[in-house]
Amino acid sequence: MESCPTVKNILLLDSEGKRVAVKYYSEDWPTNNAKEAFEKAVFTKTQKTNARTEAEIAMFENSIVVCKFIQDLHFFVTGGDDENELILATVLQGFFDAVGILLRGNVDKKEALENLDLILLCLDEIVDGGIVLETDSNVIASKVASHSIDSGAPLSEQTIGQALATAREHFARSLLK
Repeated sequence: MESCPTVKNILLLDSEGKRVAVKYYSEDWPTNNAKEAFEKAVFTKTQKTNARTEAEIAMFENSIVVCKFIQDLHFFVTGGDDENELILATVLQGFFDAVGILLRGNVDKKEALENLDLILLCLDEIVDGGIVLETDSNVIASKVASHSIDSGAPLSEQTIGQALATAREHFARSLLK
């Protein structure tokens, strides 16, 4: 009975356990209140762990939760209790590193909120309908950058001036609509 690895949710919470970006792929939490209760509970259970240098794995409510923290952001990937922890950890590391690339190493809540569109695109590139699509952070970041940048140059090859020009162009286009 082999099957594709699946993910129940990917969470990005702040240092108080509040949502920054979340995506659910499972009906285990049917209501928004149930989702928020799960987020609060998983945050409370993991906040005392030392998941800053490498990912921590925990069992929680018949699920495997893999977490990693950086500054004031907490990254979580949840899978079923029969899911492979290494695959969940690889998904988490891909998300974690892709966000680092997209935010140019300045990974904190303020930057994450300012670039929420990139983070949500990142989630869409990693998992679709619970099925893991990609775990390589460079591939994820380049796909997200190609969706959001008109010049066609990979994000890592753009200068700050080019990035500002692209942002200015997007802003001007949004004003003209």
